[in-house]
This record gives sequence, structure tokens and C-alpha cells, in this order.
Amino acid sequence: MKRNATAVWNGSGKEGKGTLTTQSTTLNNTQYSYVSRFEEGVGTNPEELVAAAHAGCFTMKLSFVLGAAGFVPASIETKCVVTLESGSVTQSALHCTASVPGITAEKFQECAADAKANCPISKLYNCEITLTAELTA
Repeated sequence: MKRNATAVWNGSGKEGKGTLTTQSTTLNNTQYSYVSRFEEGVGTNPEELVAAAHAGCFTMKLSFVLGAAGFVPASIETKCVVTLESGSVTQSALHCTASVPGITAEKFQECAADAKANCPISKLYNCEITLTAELTA
């Protein structure tokens, strides 16, 4: 399987602007710029997209890991915060809350750790990855 996205940039790094389009067209000429990346401007940015990818990948992997252990999650919600410092992504912090009927807290932590270590986006990263995982009723 291969997936793709295209970035187009016009102008200088600080004053220019660009668009991002994904193969699925979920992003379709979506704007990004210096302001949307390093300040709080309108549009997306690479770090936001990386955070979304890691949150989505981890959450789906956790669902598969739980299923292999004999559990069906009622819900899993994951927030990912990516830190960009001095031109490098230095951390991806995952915070997961899940409702999984019949699972013990210990087994849930084991499954969450497995998902963190083995989701494809975690394997892609070259930075610290942290995880807090909470089981809810």
C-alpha cells in the first residue's frame, strides 16, 4: 500500500504561502503558511498533521491489540501533542482515554504500551514518545 500527499509553496519561507492536498482529497488545497505553522494563523501545518497521524494510528492499533486480547472497546479517544524545538520534532505525547468492558487496568496498560511501541507512526518517529492511558467506566 502506498499513500501520497502534495505540497505546493509559493514565495519565501516567511512571506510565502502554500497548499496541501492528500490523495483522498480530505485535504484539498488546504492552506498553510509561516503564520499557521509558527504563530496562530488560519490553516494547517506539518506538525498538526503529524499529531493527527500519530493519534489516529495509535488509536486504531490499540483497537486491534485489544481485539487480539479478546476485548472490544466501547470507545477510544487519543490526543497527540507534537513538540517542535530548534527545527526538530522532539516529542510526541499521546494521551488516551478508553472505555473497554471487562478489561483490567493492568491488561489495558499492557495493550496501550504494545500499541504505542508498534503502531506504524511510532515506528517512523525518531523522538521521545510518551503515553498516558486512562481506562474509563
